[in-house]
Amino acid sequence: MELSDANLQTLTEYLKKTLDPDPAIRRPAEKFLESVEGSQNYPLLLLTLLEKSQENVIKVCASVTFKNYIKRNWRIIEDEPNKICESDRIAIKANIVPLMLSSPEQIQKQLSDAISIIGREDFPQKWPDLLTEMVNRFQSGDFHVINGVLRTAHSLFKRYRHEFKSNELWTEIKLVLDAFALPLTNLFKATIELCSTHANDASALKVLFSSLILIAKLFYSLNFQDLPEFFEDNMETWMTNFHSLLTLDNKLLQTDDEEEAGLLELLKSQICDNAALYAQKYDEEFQPYLPRFVTAIWNLLVTTGQEVKYDLLVSNAIQFLASVCERPHYKHLFEDQNTLTSICEKVIVPNMEFRAADEEAFEDNSEEYIRRDLEGSDIDTRRRAACDLVRGLCKFFEGPVTGIFSGYVNSMLQEYAKNPSVNWKHKDAAIYLVTSLASKAQTQKHGITQANELVNLTEFFVNHIQPDLKSASVNEFPVLKADGIKYIMIFRNQVPKEQLLVSIPLLINHLQAESIVVHTYAAHALERLFTMRGTNNTTLITAAEMVPFVEVLLTNLFKALTLPGSSENEYIMKAIMRSFSLLQESIIPYIPSVITQLTQKLLAVSKNPSKPHFNHYMFESICLSIRITCKANPDAVGSFEEALFMVFTEILQNDVQEFIPYVFQVMSLLLEMHKNEIPSSYMALFPHLLQPVLWERTGNIPPLVRLLQAYLERGANTIASAAADKIPGLLGVFQKLIASKANDHQGFYLLNSIIEHMPPESVDQYRKQIFILLFQRLQNSKTTKFIKSFLVFINLYCIKYGALALQEIFDSIQPKMFGMVLEKIIIPEIQKVSGQVEKKICAVGITKILTECPPMMDTEYTKLWTPLLQALIGLFELPEDDTIPDEEHFIDIEDTAGYQTAFSQLAFAGKKEHDPVGQMVNNPRIHLAQSLHKLSTACPGRVPSMLSTSLNAEALQYLQGYLQAASVTLL
Repeated sequence: MELSDANLQTLTEYLKKTLDPDPAIRRPAEKFLESVEGSQNYPLLLLTLLEKSQENVIKVCASVTFKNYIKRNWRIIEDEPNKICESDRIAIKANIVPLMLSSPEQIQKQLSDAISIIGREDFPQKWPDLLTEMVNRFQSGDFHVINGVLRTAHSLFKRYRHEFKSNELWTEIKLVLDAFALPLTNLFKATIELCSTHANDASALKVLFSSLILIAKLFYSLNFQDLPEFFEDNMETWMTNFHSLLTLDNKLLQTDDEEEAGLLELLKSQICDNAALYAQKYDEEFQPYLPRFVTAIWNLLVTTGQEVKYDLLVSNAIQFLASVCERPHYKHLFEDQNTLTSICEKVIVPNMEFRAADEEAFEDNSEEYIRRDLEGSDIDTRRRAACDLVRGLCKFFEGPVTGIFSGYVNSMLQEYAKNPSVNWKHKDAAIYLVTSLASKAQTQKHGITQANELVNLTEFFVNHIQPDLKSASVNEFPVLKADGIKYIMIFRNQVPKEQLLVSIPLLINHLQAESIVVHTYAAHALERLFTMRGTNNTTLITAAEMVPFVEVLLTNLFKALTLPGSSENEYIMKAIMRSFSLLQESIIPYIPSVITQLTQKLLAVSKNPSKPHFNHYMFESICLSIRITCKANPDAVGSFEEALFMVFTEILQNDVQEFIPYVFQVMSLLLEMHKNEIPSSYMALFPHLLQPVLWERTGNIPPLVRLLQAYLERGANTIASAAADKIPGLLGVFQKLIASKANDHQGFYLLNSIIEHMPPESVDQYRKQIFILLFQRLQNSKTTKFIKSFLVFINLYCIKYGALALQEIFDSIQPKMFGMVLEKIIIPEIQKVSGQVEKKICAVGITKILTECPPMMDTEYTKLWTPLLQALIGLFELPEDDTIPDEEHFIDIEDTAGYQTAFSQLAFAGKKEHDPVGQMVNNPRIHLAQSLHKLSTACPGRVPSMLSTSLNAEALQYLQGYLQAASVTLL
């Protein structure tokens, strides 16, 4: 695409269409942009538009499109074409920083993100002047420009907060510190001075405080990995200024908004984070400053209101206290009983209250409420922080703290008892207090794993939790119902099993509650209870104990999906999956109704898949229905195909990318259930599965390979007779996969199935070409993974076609090639093969080469006979060689840049491991002994003499053990 006005005009029109609400206009425009994004100059056209267009909406749209383009295409992936040409890359890096800095804020943010994506790949090696270019802009004095630089630096450096330590990372951080730490400190000081100069100018203060927030965030990122020498030397400057900012209160910066945090709150929150970082990680160096921070933050907590806008500030301030009170040498600050009482009374209890804002979220924004409360993303809520502070204080002062709170809990429960309908919030706070007091250690998987001995959890459960769940109406006091259900969920390991069994029908009943939070919690609690382990690795709650509830459980779960707001509720679908898995054959009578509801749901969500977890559990539930039913009645597979194929066809025709890998997995499961030939409905689909476009998406590869393997296992003869013209297509897929380091093992899975199942005459003409392709790949890029797969393949080939056929095909490609493969690949590398079945295939294959290949006995290959036998005994007896050369690293499919539906393995569509030599050979060591015996009978005297001259003593001893076990001798 040229950089011409005509192209700019075309691009403008298509970008406009992508904003159209009508899919008939929007989708073709999106497809067009997708089709041209590989063209040279495309990104430069977008940048030109975003700079020159007269329409703001086009500027913004171009900036978002550009950022997403960079996200999808900038990373260069090995084995895949470079999606952005080098000249475009150079031009983008040369122009993007000045363009970003001169753009309005909305566009600046998008370009800043794009810079950080490019930086993640190219900085510092391929973009050495980025830092200099940014630091130079600090001199401009224009805070719009400075904030652009700071924002970009923040998005570039924030990854230092979660990167693993490595030399590469240290080198990069050192480079950044050398260039950035001093200018940043000078900017910090200058900005603070400007704040006092402009103390009465509201608009100037807003810009300056935006800068200070970004500077404070950068401070956090640059100090996260370790305390840099520069910041240690300049601690006085930073900490004194941070402290004075914490105590600052400027009326001009206060906002009327009760929800949204203002600049002052955001800055103070970040400073609390920075202080907590130093208190936790660099406590020795930070010690002189700590007392004044504790005082300032304490005052902040006592004087800050309950409004939502202060939530982040209050929770970060409490988190600071929590991190300080856990450190042994700050213990003295909290020892006094009055201090503890004051903290409990003024900080913890007020921040555990259920506020009007929480009630609003509970009712109107339940998804967010659940995400925060259940999934632990409530890191920045007051309640979570107060809970962490309780845990921190209990580390050294468990007795006194439990004593203080027990008084609070009792008085709150008494208040509730006086007038439940008015005072229910008191009980909510009491339950929350008990939970935070009792839970010392918690995991998502097991709930509470360590509890406070001073709290009687079962007694509290029976007296205060159960009565709420047993009340006649599932809809009254929804918050307390949710608290009660959450209590069961959290303390499921502490509450005795008989109480859990009493709770199950109560939870099933609450699946009918109108409140989204209540029925979601009920589903989640059931799912967690069903995964608890009992003795000898079975589930704690057994299918037999659930029998009385099967019908009502399934009815209520599926009914819950029809409740407003829960049509794609992932917790309910996960509970359906877990119930199927636990109940097994007890669900068979309900399958016809269940599978109808699941397919209807599948059809509905396939129109616009938006909840990946929900979709995943839905497909898992479909797989379980198939497995459980067909285990009892294999012929039922036909009725599942009848129910599902119509929806599957629609999904494939509409190219619903998110669902296609799942559909292939379910189809594999169904096809593997067939015992005889492939039904014609599958054969009609076979040619479509070989279309190159399907194989372009990495997420499709594993399930498609498995599906093709199922075709080969069940219908190789049908393919050979009715679809022989498709064999080249099948081998074309193998050729594509084998060329990629990420997917070569999938190519071997397919090739092994072809060799194992296809009638020999149908692949005769292609055999030599297959080997040539494999040798080319060995020459071009030999990786450990490839060699392991290659060894399994040649041994499987040997088992299927005979050792002589293997030797002949190698030597037909190049004379003496067979000897080279033995000497250079099989003998030195066989130890690397892993996996029981894989080792067995190699053992049987090598045994055949040793005992059924005449050239091994009487040509120049004979010198390799003993080393090969020794390598085989090594495969049996030595530990597996799992070393991988230093320079070699395998690309992970998940690392593909941009959004691509990665492959999600369905656990319940799992494939049984297939052993191609299972029928033929049971014990490969005995098989080796018997085969050597047979060989020595055919040429007496040869085998013992070859063994005695060159097999090492240890290997010989092992071999004698095999011969004894097989009750044979060598002649």
